[in-house]
Amino acid sequence: MSWRQRVVAGLLVALAALVAASSGLPMLVPDLARGPPRAVPLVGAGGPLSAAQSRAVLARLAAAGGPPTDIFTRHLALEEAVTGSPLTTGNAVVLLQDGPATYRAMLAAIVAARQHIHLETYILDDDEVGQRFAQALIDKRRQGVAVRLIRDSVGTLGTPAAFFERMAEAGVQVLEFNPANPLAARKDWDLNQRDHRKLLVVDGHIAFLGGINISSVYSGGSFGTGSRARQAAGDPWRDTDLQLKGPVVAELQKMFLATWAAQKGPVLEERGHFPPLQRAGTLVVRAIASTPDEDFSQIYATLLSAIGSAETSVQITNAYFVPDPQLLQALMDAAARGVDVRLILPSKTDSGLALAAGRSHYESLLRAGVKIHEMHGAVLHAKAVLVDGVWATIGSTNLDWRSFLHNHELNSVVLGMEFGRRMQAMFARDLAASEEVLLPAWLQRPWHQRLREQFARAWEYWL
Repeated sequence: MSWRQRVVAGLLVALAALVAASSGLPMLVPDLARGPPRAVPLVGAGGPLSAAQSRAVLARLAAAGGPPTDIFTRHLALEEAVTGSPLTTGNAVVLLQDGPATYRAMLAAIVAARQHIHLETYILDDDEVGQRFAQALIDKRRQGVAVRLIRDSVGTLGTPAAFFERMAEAGVQVLEFNPANPLAARKDWDLNQRDHRKLLVVDGHIAFLGGINISSVYSGGSFGTGSRARQAAGDPWRDTDLQLKGPVVAELQKMFLATWAAQKGPVLEERGHFPPLQRAGTLVVRAIASTPDEDFSQIYATLLSAIGSAETSVQITNAYFVPDPQLLQALMDAAARGVDVRLILPSKTDSGLALAAGRSHYESLLRAGVKIHEMHGAVLHAKAVLVDGVWATIGSTNLDWRSFLHNHELNSVVLGMEFGRRMQAMFARDLAASEEVLLPAWLQRPWHQRLREQFARAWEYWL
């Protein structure tokens, strides 16, 4: 590296330190070892379970024949205190991979709607997929179904206004989240606060959430061959969503309505938003929402707690990995105590700076024993975590500063070996499509790649 290159690199490192010193995430140091864990209440179709019933459900989960783990006793009470949202039992959860399967399930639920459709999304493109959703929403509104759409202003900046005007003219209530135009702001204007959630609630009975936006970039499956997405735009997009039924849907409905009210949307007439809770399955699920208006991200706090509670394995698949020091340390500490920590991260992405910023942390992670794999043949956009094979979370949250500090995000936590096995199979499939990053080879990467990584790290707070 020449002296000019060293000077530039030094300036970039100094800038990174200045940015890091200026602001950051709050330190969260949950005491997982002190004192006996308090009882964790659960909510079922008939309302709150008794303490004995709650203990029985958690004991069944802990004794389901999986790896030894203390996560249920050490973690869940703390998670309850952090998030304030209840654990719900009696849920059914379908794991949806990639756009085609997810869109089919979402559109089927929309077509079957009888009372209301609530859709919240970051991106809604005016393309083949977007037009299909728009027409489905218009058709249901014409049938008398109440249809409400929250769309992020920045995420839909490239979508023509006429696209939304057509829906509004048909009676769809369209609410622009935090308008990019300050003259259109309905509250204090803050361009940096974005609604990154992806949520669909239909009739209060079925819900969908995850990482999938509404766009034709998802037209092909990531494991298929000859898909339109692969032919038209290179590699397809790999993403993950959940379809949920049962008591947890009421919690997700509350989150949509809270966002609608906070954004000063029109006052909504109550039309069966909260039908009687019904048992739909056997899974225990918690919905967790985070906003920048809170003291800290609830999703961030519960993720740190889960990693800190891990005893056997931490498996993470994430699209934009730009960790803050606390998350970085949690991963390295888990590896140091013998936990098998594996990350599946992208090899290509729509954000080159985020990719480079994440890679700037590889050396530290690899030296600590964290195993890193980069996916090939697909643009990785999924956000999924599995701890000890029994604690899983899927949602919209990336492992970056933007998600934890600036975005409104939404995740679900699903407990138990039954769903854990499905997550494990998905992780193994993604792992087979990835290449492991090994430390000796990584140390040989060219200087210009290192320079790009340092430049990107200087901006990681804003990525």
